[in-house]
Amino acid sequence: MSIGIIVMGLLIGFMVGLTGVGGAALLTPVLILLGISPSIAVGTDLVYNSITKFFGSFQHWRQKTINLKLVKYLAIGSIPSAICAVGILHLFDSFFHNEEQVIKHALGYVLILVALTTLIKTFMKNKLEWNRLQLKSIYEKRSLTIAIGAILGFIVGLTSIGSGSLFALAMLYLFRMSPSELVGTDIAHAFLLVTAAGMMHAGIGNVDYLLMINLLVGSIPGVILGSTLSSKLPAKPLRTIMALMILVSGFKLI
Repeated sequence: MSIGIIVMGLLIGFMVGLTGVGGAALLTPVLILLGISPSIAVGTDLVYNSITKFFGSFQHWRQKTINLKLVKYLAIGSIPSAICAVGILHLFDSFFHNEEQVIKHALGYVLILVALTTLIKTFMKNKLEWNRLQLKSIYEKRSLTIAIGAILGFIVGLTSIGSGSLFALAMLYLFRMSPSELVGTDIAHAFLLVTAAGMMHAGIGNVDYLLMINLLVGSIPGVILGSTLSSKLPAKPLRTIMALMILVSGFKLI
C-alpha cells in the first residue's frame, strides 16, 4: 500500500510540475476512487498541501513576488469561511450522518468548476486581462476581494480544491500583476488558507498522517522532474488533457 501511494504521489507530482494544474484537483478524487473516505481524503490533502505550499511561499517571499496587501484581504474572507465550512460539515454529520456523501457530491461539482476554470485560463487568458476593475487600487476593491475570499474559502474548506486554480482566475481578472507576482501571491494565500482548514480537519481526526508522508515522499521528486520537463513540452495540450481528466473525475464522483 505504501509503495503504491508513493508511486501515485510521484505521478501526481509529476503532472503538477508538468502542467501547473493544482495537485488537490488531481489527488483528492484519486484517493476517493481508491476507496479512502472523502473526509479523510480532503483533510489529508489539505495538510499535505500546507506543507508543499510552505516551501513555495518561502521561495516567493525571498524573491519578493508576493503582494501582501492582496493576501491580507483574501485571507480576511477565506480563512474564517473555510473554518466555518469544516465546522458546519462536522455539525451536519452529527445530526444527519451523511458527511461523506455531502463531501463527495460537493467535490464532484467543484472539480467540474476547476476543470472549466483551467480551460478558461488556458485558452482565454489574454481576454481576461485589461478591464476597468484592474485599474482600481486594491484598497478600492477590498470589499469585493474579501467577499471572493469568503466564497472560495468555503469551497476549499469543504473540498480541499480551488485554493490555487479558482483564486488564480479571480486574481487574473481583478488585478494587474506580473505572472511571477500572481503565482507568488496565489501560493502565499493558499498556504494560509489550506493550513487553517487543514488544522480544523486534523482537530476532528480527518487526517491520515502515514498516507500524507507517503504522498510527500513521492510527490517532491515528481514535481521536480515534471517542472524540469515542462519547458520542453507544449503547455496548452497538456493542460487541456489534465482539465478533461479532472472533468471526468468530477462527473464520476457525482
